[in-house]
Amino acid sequence: MAKRDYYEVLGVGREASEDDLKKAYRKLAMKYHPDRNQGDADAEGRFKEVNEAYDTLKDADKRAAYDRFGHAAFEGGMGGGGGGGGGNPFGGGGFEDIFEEMFGRFGGRGGGGRAASGRGADLRQEVHISMEEAFAGTKKTIRVPSSVQCEACTGTGAEGGKPSSQTCGTCRGAGKVRAQQGFFLIERTCPTCNGSGQIIKNPCKVCQGAGRVQRDRTLNVTIPAGVEDGTRIRLSGEGEAGLRGAPAGDLYVDIGVHAHPIFQREGPNIMVRVPLRMTQAALGGAVEVPSIDGSRASVKIPAGTQTGDNFRLRGKGFSVLRSAARGDMYVQVVVETPQNLTPRQRELLEAFEAEASKGGSPESEGFFAKVKEFWDGLGR
Repeated sequence: MAKRDYYEVLGVGREASEDDLKKAYRKLAMKYHPDRNQGDADAEGRFKEVNEAYDTLKDADKRAAYDRFGHAAFEGGMGGGGGGGGGNPFGGGGFEDIFEEMFGRFGGRGGGGRAASGRGADLRQEVHISMEEAFAGTKKTIRVPSSVQCEACTGTGAEGGKPSSQTCGTCRGAGKVRAQQGFFLIERTCPTCNGSGQIIKNPCKVCQGAGRVQRDRTLNVTIPAGVEDGTRIRLSGEGEAGLRGAPAGDLYVDIGVHAHPIFQREGPNIMVRVPLRMTQAALGGAVEVPSIDGSRASVKIPAGTQTGDNFRLRGKGFSVLRSAARGDMYVQVVVETPQNLTPRQRELLEAFEAEASKGGSPESEGFFAKVKEFWDGLGR
């Protein structure tokens, strides 16, 4: 079955920005995540498809290659070939081998060397936490669809775990093959032995000689206090298992922090919007506000407080990553105009308004005095 277009998989246009790609990926990854669709093979397939599409399009080099050549850029689908002979001069490696020579292996891995050629792929996983968990730090258990070391052959790829190999006939033990393309001599990893220079005489029947099998793994991830939305945690060696004992890839955990109904975070500081009744703002007093750590704080409101006034509570803000320090909390006041007045409330406010005309609202009085001067200047 032919692969779907990566842009179609993510539901975005080809001109989509990095932010557009990220938003589309997060939405679909949450929708099809295995934890939300246990036992649903179709959802698991879509989850893997979405991850594959995003892993390609988020990388500028990969995206450029995909935009130009489509899936053939990574699958060697531009023609036949193999072993450095005729047909496609790039063999099974396709255009990835060209970019390997220029930029190193896709996904940030270094090129060259037999061990590097069989290294496991890096994996990505998203974890969503509350703002309280981001403040205090937490531990999360995640399930990672991945390749793991084959237990039957202990990762060697040989039946019974006893390596029995012979020199690869394609590359003659070099681990690399060369092909002439015009004036250029292209060198790439041998597709037969995956760069090891050896092939297994008696391959393991469980993993077919790969040294790894597909299996979900459960990992415990420690998320430190102070992480921000979009923080990436790297777990070295927790990615896909390498081929025949080669090093495993890394697992990258992207942290998403949910919005909070009360607090808004700005770096190490926290903003909290507190509505006040008109009488509270006019007369002054004290209000009790919550802190992100669950404690309570009393804020003194002076008489005559206006909308937009801020009050700073030192050390009541967010945790600072890898530090014992904390930011500050800013309480921003919004004066609320009363609605749905009772007859008695209206009577009292009308009496208040009659008295208010004698002074007490300097900003209002100053504004309308300037308006009067403006109109007088126009002769109106």
